Amino acid sequence: MKRILAPSLVLATALALSACAGSDDPTMDMPGMSASESPSSSDGVHDGEAFNDADVMFAQMMIPHHEQAIEMSDVILGKEGIDPEITDLATQIKAAQGPEIAQLNIWLDEWGAEQPDDSMGDMDHGDMGDESMDGMMSEEDMQALEGAEGAEAGRLFLEQMIVHHQGAVEMAQTEVEDGSNAAAIEMASTIVSTQSSEIQTMEDLLAGL
Repeated sequence: MKRILAPSLVLATALALSACAGSDDPTMDMPGMSASESPSSSDGVHDGEAFNDADVMFAQMMIPHHEQAIEMSDVILGKEGIDPEITDLATQIKAAQGPEIAQLNIWLDEWGAEQPDDSMGDMDHGDMGDESMDGMMSEEDMQALEGAEGAEAGRLFLEQMIVHHQGAVEMAQTEVEDGSNAAAIEMASTIVSTQSSEIQTMEDLLAGL
């Protein structure tokens, strides 16, 4: 004789089978995370290398920052009567920051992030609550450097580049603290070390003028 299941037992069995079937929501398998929660949208992965918003911002802001440092170096290298130690430093800055710009551009392409435009380098720094965002020189600062000659040009270059480097060090320290991409953090650490050393060199040169 066949046994007829009570309706309540049929319903309970169906619910149990449904629960065992699982869910398409991957968060159901993640301890401590409800179905309404998900990993941060600021995180990403490219070829197995993680990156986040801090990495993207570091690259987008450091590119125009480095470009201005190279521009300042080109200005001083195009002048006569400049202390050879200062021109050596300008050459060193160009040699270090050019390849870094290229790598930062590559990372932004790989991460699917926007390349920086001119507005990022010409940002109204007063809006940041500081007279200079990350040490970027104003148009007036650049014109003053271009118009200076001889020892005065060398002095102005050192004063401006110290401030510029201090901004870069601050930006790089933020990347070290908040970034996720190992290669970007390594570059930031190098920037902190290299430019901190160059700041000391420039302060020594400035004191000797």
